[in-house]
Amino acid sequence: MRTFRTPCANNNGFSTVAAVTALLILVALFLFPRFVESPYTLHIMILFFLSTIMGGSWNILGGYTGQYSVGHAAYFGAGAYTTMILMQYKQVPPWYGIWGGIAIVVVVALFIGSICFRLRGPYFVLASIAVAEIMRLTAMNLKDLTNGAEGILATEIPPFTMGGTVITDFLTKVPFYYIGLVLAILTIIVTWLVQNSKLGYCFQAIREDQDAAHSLGINLTIYKNIALIISAVFTSLAGSFYAVYIGFIDPPTVLALDISVQIVLICIIGGIGTIYGPVVGSLVLVPLSEALRSNLIAQAIFKTGMVSEESGIGVFLKDHLAHAHALIYGILVVIVILFMPDGVLGFIKKLTAKKAVTGDRLTVTE
Repeated sequence: MRTFRTPCANNNGFSTVAAVTALLILVALFLFPRFVESPYTLHIMILFFLSTIMGGSWNILGGYTGQYSVGHAAYFGAGAYTTMILMQYKQVPPWYGIWGGIAIVVVVALFIGSICFRLRGPYFVLASIAVAEIMRLTAMNLKDLTNGAEGILATEIPPFTMGGTVITDFLTKVPFYYIGLVLAILTIIVTWLVQNSKLGYCFQAIREDQDAAHSLGINLTIYKNIALIISAVFTSLAGSFYAVYIGFIDPPTVLALDISVQIVLICIIGGIGTIYGPVVGSLVLVPLSEALRSNLIAQAIFKTGMVSEESGIGVFLKDHLAHAHALIYGILVVIVILFMPDGVLGFIKKLTAKKAVTGDRLTVTE
């Protein structure tokens, strides 16, 4: 029996291939609106960028630091409300209003962190949910400021000018596409910087064992709050971007528990504690959400002939499947936990690793 080892690329080779691939993807994304003019397609891409920002922001706190917050809707809503209130009532352009939202969420994050980080495990999760619910109820009852349950409708987005020259007027989806793309790239870059820095090593030490990290001299309170601030800032940016893009917000839209759960699901499905996990999770959830909303899944079932559209089951699917987000998401999470505990990205890495090992050795039996 002889074993032959096939040549494989070195680390520099892989790094070069990865860098070239990433560059090509970036170029394609920046050129995308020049070749695709469909508003609906651009809308899907904007939602994908928004989802990536939300998942990446939570990943800093939950994925790398191990603090599983289910109350990120508080920061999302704070950014959205601050930007919309300043734009609609004070005529402050949104590119200035987002800084007001960031300032507010930093204060809120420090306040929440000083209270909630004294708790661990499920108690911290429950506390984060309670904080988000308090924010939602506050927005519902502060009618003079937030307009209560009626919400805030943006009547007009001022054009972005520089030196007296109008850069864009926000009359199409293209400006929002590029803003979402830049914010998503920025989120990925910050995640990479965190993962490959001393700060990220401290975060991961806290995630693995808080007591051991503390015994090594890592100040748990300080580093947890730093992770929360970074996470809250990017969640606030996502909320501001969403509010300006949609043009309407109310408490159920930007402060509901569903928002927090969806943010966590992005990372669970894609891969917690990885740079590209939120990207992969967004690639799964955004198309799935749109397919449910437009009833494409039910139509696909009818076309296969498995269920008749006129049957009782068919009528039920046509009337209710579009509103079964929680059920579908729950089934998806169960599947991921059972068969892909490291998320879709971890599952793909395992498959490629097995293929690499199989291809690396070629055995010939004489």
